[in-house]
Amino acid sequence: MAKKKTKTKSNTTSKLKKPNFKLSSQQKLIFGSLLIIIGILLFIAFLSFFFTGKVDQSTLTELSSRDVKAENWLNKLGAWVSDLFITKGFGIASFIFAGLIFLTGVYITLDINKSKLRKHWIWGTLIAIWLSIFFGFFANIYDVLGGTIGFEMNSFFQDYMGKIGTALLLLFGLITYLAIRFKVTGQSFVNLFRRAKKDISSDFNSDEILDGDRSIALDNNLTAEAEDIKSAFELNVEQAKPTIEKHSTREQPSAPLKVEVTPDEDELNIEVEATKEEISETDNLSNKLVEDFGQFDPTLELSKYQFPPLDLLNKYETEGITINQEELEENKNRIVETLGNYNIGISNIKATIGPTVTLYEIVPNAGIRISKIKNLEDDIALSLSALGIRIIAPIPGKGTIGIEVPNKNATIVSMRSVIAAQRFQKSEMELPIAFGKTISNETFVVDLAKMPHLLMAGATGQGKSVGLNAVLTSLLYKKHPAEVKFVLVDPKKVELTLFNKIERHYLAKLPDSEDAIITDNTKVINTLNSLCIEMDNRYEMLKNAMCRNIKEYNEKFKARKLNPNEGHQFLPYIVLVVDEFADLIMTAGKEVETPIARLAQLARAIGIHLIIATQRPSVNVITGIIKANFPARIAFRVTSKIDSRTILDGSGADQLIGRGDMLYTQGNDIIRIQCAFVDTPEVDKITEFIGSQKAYPEAYLLPEYVGEESGTSLDIDISDRDQLFREAAEVIVTAQQGSASLLQRKLKLGYNRAGRLIDQLEAAGIVGGFEGSKARQVLIPDLAALDKHLENEGI
Repeated sequence: MAKKKTKTKSNTTSKLKKPNFKLSSQQKLIFGSLLIIIGILLFIAFLSFFFTGKVDQSTLTELSSRDVKAENWLNKLGAWVSDLFITKGFGIASFIFAGLIFLTGVYITLDINKSKLRKHWIWGTLIAIWLSIFFGFFANIYDVLGGTIGFEMNSFFQDYMGKIGTALLLLFGLITYLAIRFKVTGQSFVNLFRRAKKDISSDFNSDEILDGDRSIALDNNLTAEAEDIKSAFELNVEQAKPTIEKHSTREQPSAPLKVEVTPDEDELNIEVEATKEEISETDNLSNKLVEDFGQFDPTLELSKYQFPPLDLLNKYETEGITINQEELEENKNRIVETLGNYNIGISNIKATIGPTVTLYEIVPNAGIRISKIKNLEDDIALSLSALGIRIIAPIPGKGTIGIEVPNKNATIVSMRSVIAAQRFQKSEMELPIAFGKTISNETFVVDLAKMPHLLMAGATGQGKSVGLNAVLTSLLYKKHPAEVKFVLVDPKKVELTLFNKIERHYLAKLPDSEDAIITDNTKVINTLNSLCIEMDNRYEMLKNAMCRNIKEYNEKFKARKLNPNEGHQFLPYIVLVVDEFADLIMTAGKEVETPIARLAQLARAIGIHLIIATQRPSVNVITGIIKANFPARIAFRVTSKIDSRTILDGSGADQLIGRGDMLYTQGNDIIRIQCAFVDTPEVDKITEFIGSQKAYPEAYLLPEYVGEESGTSLDIDISDRDQLFREAAEVIVTAQQGSASLLQRKLKLGYNRAGRLIDQLEAAGIVGGFEGSKARQVLIPDLAALDKHLENEGI
């Protein structure tokens, strides 16, 4: 028994005397500081070796002699350690060991968890070995870049595998490291390649790359180390100052506003913590798609498309403003003299010179009635011997009366000058149009998307066709083919034919049309009704996407928040240009006016804009319905005040001088502009330049339209029925709405095929007859009744 007790006691004593390797805080500080200093000394010695290593080679054999000195910055010890690590060891990769020793010292000093330190030593050693072999691959002798280890291991591998095998082995090692350490996959390289094809400066920032793509991420472990170090410092601060508690916005993103008061009443610390909005599942998916592939780019299919250069436009010698002081003085004197003859005194007069017209602003003496000056329009024109005197009494926004007098020597406003203007080049409008220059010689640029439709009228030969070319040229110089499409209607058949060359870039047409530019009045009716179908389809897309207009819809589509598999697509703007609208009204009448009025009323929000030009601005051509939906109007010179009032709801167009002189209004002020001149050869060169580039396979196709007058043939053979007949019947019966447009959307069909299916359904007794604009009546109440009906019919 005594022996057992002694043995138990001795065992207990041995357990109590078991060595304890845990360091105290003071020991950690001492040991950690030592390692930090060693790491710094090694770095200095290694760095010095690349400058003094060759000189110190002779001293390495005489290290014991105190008389011998080395050139290394740490003397003989630095020379010996550097030679050991770099020359006889791992070469330039030895710096990694200096860093690892320094990092170990930091971990021990700050008492950071050592689990990650082991990983850094393992991966650091493997990287040092790989780099040594990599640099040794290019060395023919013992080289400081790869060291002895790198050289010898390369010799060993190349003796058995050759240089190619060694290079592939190094590549395999790199791939293995990236796959294990950074979780890189094959898809990561695919995503990286796709991103490289895009404009990195605009589509990416460094934060998105760090968060979204692990293939090019930095070492997350180093980041974690920095956080650990930061935590340790914060812990020390909290131990020193326990009276103040600070909460990080990073740790508690949803915390409310907090006010914390220290014991000192004079100080009030307010810390605001921002709350984060909840992100829906759809947003997460779209954000991931944007991170992986970037925003949808509608111009990608024609990514190499080049806009026409300015050199294609003419530059005229007579451009610019020329000041004729003699003419100004003469006109001023005649105006003052004429008004003086009627006892109208002038206190001030100022002239603003434009390219074709000079504006004289006068301030009459007190007590003079404006209407009295306005009635002297013809008298002033007589005294100045000038054509087209126009009096603005008063000038809106100014306390003056304006008298516009044509210049004796008018200058040309070239299309090149307005396109090159900064006001046009730097405009951020959706559909910018540079019309020309105002009286003050400023480039006049407007946004067609905000007009939203434009009515142009004027007598023959006064500049309408040139104005249309200026509109189209502006859009060609500013918008990519993916962003805008033109529907051109030219009854005269000669004005817009040059634009045939850009059919597959910019033009839109009906599916069965040979020419994109419409000259036949029958096709005009079909095209206008097709645009109405396009309008209805686009509104359906906007409704499903919960967007109010085309701009919001396209931004949402670019952000990949709309699924193309659900029928969504990028929507280009569509600009309908109709030349000689009066001819269409004369030949087609209501068949043209009705769809035009419907488009004018509804098409603004979905990006369809109308530009209508006519010679005869009479009330039977420009009806009240059309005028009400065309707030933006341009009037070239007309022959009577009645025509001017029909266009502008005011006089002035009858006083213009022609040759592009025009008045523009958007429902408020009337602005006088000299329209930019673009000649036919210039348009020819522009369209030739665009047409010679890579284009889409075909023009932008509008929906199919078949007039209701084509009728239905109820004599339909069962064997000739469409393959989708039963599916179409189920769609119609389920929705209880018998319309071809419903079949188009649900079954993704063209209008012709959907119309034939409706005819077949009518012949089978499933839907009723045609009822004008109303949907056909569905004669079958539910799917069970449909099955029974089809069974009875033998279908």
